[in-house]
Amino acid sequence: MIRQLLAPRDATPARVVQLVMWPLALVTALDMIFYKAIPGHHTNDFKPVYTAIRAFLSHEPVYTANLSSVDPHYLYPPGGTLLLTPIGLLDETNGRTVFLFLNVLAAVLAVHLLLRMFGYSWRSPLAPVAYFALFLSEALVNTLTFGNVNGLFFLAEVVFLALLLARRDVAAGVVLGLTIAIKPILVPLLLLPAVRKQWSTVAIAVAMPVCTTAIAWPLAADPGRYFVHNLPYSLQVRDYFNSSISGMGAYYGIPPVATLTARGLLAVTVAISLWLLYRYYRHQELFFVTTATGVLLTAEFALSSLGQQYYSMFLFPFLLTVVVRSSVLRNWPAWLAIFGFFSYETWLLFRWPAFGRDLEYSRTTFGWTLLLVVVCCVLSDRYLAARRAGRLADGIDPHHLAPDFPTPDLDPIGTAQNKKGHRADAPE
Repeated sequence: MIRQLLAPRDATPARVVQLVMWPLALVTALDMIFYKAIPGHHTNDFKPVYTAIRAFLSHEPVYTANLSSVDPHYLYPPGGTLLLTPIGLLDETNGRTVFLFLNVLAAVLAVHLLLRMFGYSWRSPLAPVAYFALFLSEALVNTLTFGNVNGLFFLAEVVFLALLLARRDVAAGVVLGLTIAIKPILVPLLLLPAVRKQWSTVAIAVAMPVCTTAIAWPLAADPGRYFVHNLPYSLQVRDYFNSSISGMGAYYGIPPVATLTARGLLAVTVAISLWLLYRYYRHQELFFVTTATGVLLTAEFALSSLGQQYYSMFLFPFLLTVVVRSSVLRNWPAWLAIFGFFSYETWLLFRWPAFGRDLEYSRTTFGWTLLLVVVCCVLSDRYLAARRAGRLADGIDPHHLAPDFPTPDLDPIGTAQNKKGHRADAPE
């Protein structure tokens, strides 16, 4: 037994990767959970949520916070408060612990489902690499240490994408609609079922927050105050804890015209990328949906009024496209950008504090922006090269692209239906 552990006979390259990466992934996970997440952080996103839910259950006013402070505020609508009420059935300490582990389990399950979407099982060498990256990321570390809901939303995002690809339109709409009812961070993903003509998904996703708000309205003490007090605040650009372009402009006092120009130029690159993806890749369903998801959400984080670094967890499906032949991420500038917003490391410099502070505060904005520019450049270069060669009718993928790597050990989602003779882009 010991000899087999120290010098296994089946030491193929894939097996070596597993032997190296599974221990690293597991130890990293344990360190993150017990050393960082459970002790918590001075930034406490869970406390205002718990306080609001207890007030809701007691039929007391919920939206009473002083929004001029920099403390975390409760900004979820009445329908979202209703959906989160089970948290309030526990005391605050136990509620936070349960909430933390629910987010951990949700993130682990999300990666498992995501790997399955791409055709990989837990036996694949990609599995421990993916989990190592997940538990090392700023997105999951701060989601758990702050007590945020993003882990559950990450699972909801992956489930939505899987259901969308499987053409289970009603279920996909319900899942996306529930997230929108709590907070609308995944709203841009409504564009995916719209361009795929999965209209029931769009209708149900839009109806869900309306229905939950209608149900919560008579149960809440001050539901109307959300729309006049909290909603306008959440749409404003704040100059702290905000990595969007607008937030950086406000923090550094950049003229509004310059900020608006930068946002406009970046929006043009996003529009070009989305058009090229739809025009030439929509029949490669898995690649199109996951890449478009990454472009849409990165654009939201960079161009909206608020973008926080741990939102980058929702880009994990996009990052996994690096294993796909057509990936736009197989280049070093893309991964320089990804390191900027995905790493938990801080860039504060003891010897040069001002320079280090600027690096730390701007790296997420730089990363999101650079990633969008890289995607646009890769797709535009492919398009121009294909047009010069007169092969646009055959798509814009270059002939020299490397195959999927590592090789999938299962059928990616949608493959089984295609083998039966159904068109990948055909509606139900």
